[in-house]
Amino acid sequence: MVEEKVILVNQNDEPIGLMPKMEAHEKAVLHRAFSVFIMNSKGETMLQQRAKDKYHSPLLWTNTCCSHQRDGETNIQAGKRRLMEEMGFEVELEELFSFIYKAPFDNGLTEHELDHVMMGYYDKEPLINLEEVQDWKWMTPKAIKDDINKVPDNYTEWFKIIFDKFYNYISKDDEK
Repeated sequence: MVEEKVILVNQNDEPIGLMPKMEAHEKAVLHRAFSVFIMNSKGETMLQQRAKDKYHSPLLWTNTCCSHQRDGETNIQAGKRRLMEEMGFEVELEELFSFIYKAPFDNGLTEHELDHVMMGYYDKEPLINLEEVQDWKWMTPKAIKDDINKVPDNYTEWFKIIFDKFYNYISKDDEK
């Protein structure tokens, strides 16, 4: 199996090369990534629990899906691809914002990503890929925020960072 490569970028999201995914996480090199949030018509967010055999953050709750763009793939194409691979459905996605974050893990790996955050809408049950996803659930953004404050260790490191920005973004819409 060919190891997946990530797109290395500078602070302006300009590609500067490719690197094997594991090496990029070992060296904490800035690379392009994406995070997808799926909402339903009730205003709830679909969360996934990572599969127990994932090499980092197993069984922790996180956003609907996230991964890395492939060389030549747009952010939206990447989001749709991974949503289908992990959650078994496809929807239209809208890119909301992007930002840079760094999150170290207990196993010595570090996520250092320029993350493109996208959102879509879906009201059905997903058909989860059990190699990627242990479980899933709908929660309101407010309930997620409260639960992260109560039991932060139940959530992935990157989700806590990304969700805070996502929550602030969607809360701005509520104020309009």
